[in-house]
Amino acid sequence: MLSRGQNEISRESLVQILEVMHRLAAPEAMPELLKEIIEVGKVAIVAEAGVLWLMERTSQELVQVIPSTDPPPRIRMGEAWAGRCAQTLEISNLHDCRADAVYQSRPVEVPGVTTRSLLNIPIMGQEQNVLGVMQWLGEEVGQFDQHDEWIGPALAAQAAIAIQHSYMTDELLANAVLHKEVAVAREIQMSTLPRSMPRVAGYDLHGHFLPTDHTGGDLFDLVMLDDKLFMLLGDATGHGFGPALSATQMQAMLRVAFRLGADLDRAYMHVNNQLNEDLPDDRFITAFMGFLDPQTHMVEFHSGGQGPILHYQAATGNCEWFKPTNFPVGIMELEGDDRAQQLILEPGDILGLISDGVYEYATLDGQEFGEERVARVIDRGQHLPMAQLCQQLVDAAIEFGGEAPQADDITLVLVRRLPEESGSPE
Repeated sequence: MLSRGQNEISRESLVQILEVMHRLAAPEAMPELLKEIIEVGKVAIVAEAGVLWLMERTSQELVQVIPSTDPPPRIRMGEAWAGRCAQTLEISNLHDCRADAVYQSRPVEVPGVTTRSLLNIPIMGQEQNVLGVMQWLGEEVGQFDQHDEWIGPALAAQAAIAIQHSYMTDELLANAVLHKEVAVAREIQMSTLPRSMPRVAGYDLHGHFLPTDHTGGDLFDLVMLDDKLFMLLGDATGHGFGPALSATQMQAMLRVAFRLGADLDRAYMHVNNQLNEDLPDDRFITAFMGFLDPQTHMVEFHSGGQGPILHYQAATGNCEWFKPTNFPVGIMELEGDDRAQQLILEPGDILGLISDGVYEYATLDGQEFGEERVARVIDRGQHLPMAQLCQQLVDAAIEFGGEAPQADDITLVLVRRLPEESGSPE
C-alpha cells in the first residue's frame, strides 16, 4: 500500500495536470489534446517517451496513435504488454525490460529511445471499459516508482475524458447529419405525392401515406394521362436519402416515358434497364405500375416484386390476389418486352395496392396483420368512400399491432368502380 508521502503528487506535476484539465473544456481536437497529455506526462513522470494506444471500436484492436506512424502498429487484446494491460486493466511496472520475455517478444520502439523501464497504464471509460493504454518509457533500469504509478492513472483519466468527449461529439455530429438527411429525404418523398386525387368518372379512388420516424422509399402516384388513370406504388429498399431519391427517379422516368408516347410494356422495360445500370447492386425497387381505362374498366399492369395485389370482387365478396409479375425493378436487365397482366373491374370491385407496411404490421411477438385481415376490412367497408376505407385499414393494422411501433412506411391506393346506378362515392 502506498504511504501518504508516496501517493502525493508534486506541485509541479499537479499544475501541469490542471492545465491539461483546463484545456479539456476547450473545443480542441482529440489528437492535439492527447499529444499534450503525453508531453505533460513525460515531465510529470520523468519519462523519455510516451506511447498511447487507442482501442479501435470496430476491430477491438489497439492502434498506436502517439507517436503517429504510417501505417500505425496494431496489437490484439492480450498481446504484448499493451494488450495485456488492456485485457487485465491493471498497472504494470517493468523495472528491466531486457529480462522480460513478453517485452522482448514485442518491444515498444520509439526512435531515439533505448527502453530499459516500461510503465503500462490502462485508460478506462466511465463504465470501466477499456479505451486504450498509455506506456511510459525510461532509459534507466528501475526508473519508475510508486509515485509514477500514482500519477499515471491521473493522466490516463484526462486522456479518457478527451477520448470520450471526442466519441460523443462524433456521434452527435453523425446523428445531426442523419437527422438532416432524413429530413431532406422526407421532403423529397412528400413532394412526389399527389396534392389531390384525380377525378375519374364512375370511380372513387384514394391514396394514403403514413410515414415512420425514419424515411423509407415508399411512394404512390395517381394521375390522368391520355384519358387513362396511371397508378404507381413503389418501395425502394433501405432508409434515408438514397431510397427516397431512387423511388422519385423511377417515378420521373415513367412520367417522361409516357409523355413521350411509350406504352406501358416498353416504359417498364426501359425504366427497369436504366435503373439496373444506375442503382448500386444492393438497391432495387418493388413497384406496381399500371393503367386503368375508365371506358373499358380494364387494368393493365406490371408488378415488379410488389405484391400481393388485391382485387376485391363485389359480386362474390371474395378477394383475388395477384402475385408479382416479375422481379423487383432495377435488380436485373430485361431482354425483351414483357406483356402486361390484365384484369377487369366490375361494378363495385376494388383494386388495392397495399405496401408491406400494412401486410407485415406485426405485434410485439411477431404475428403479422396479413392478407386475411386486410380482406376482412375491405369486405366490411366496401361501400364506404375509399378515403374512409383507407383510414379504416390503417387503423385496423395499428390496433392489431398493439404496443408495437410502426416499423415501416404504410402506403396504399384503393380504386373502386362505382355501381352502375351510382355516379359518386356512397
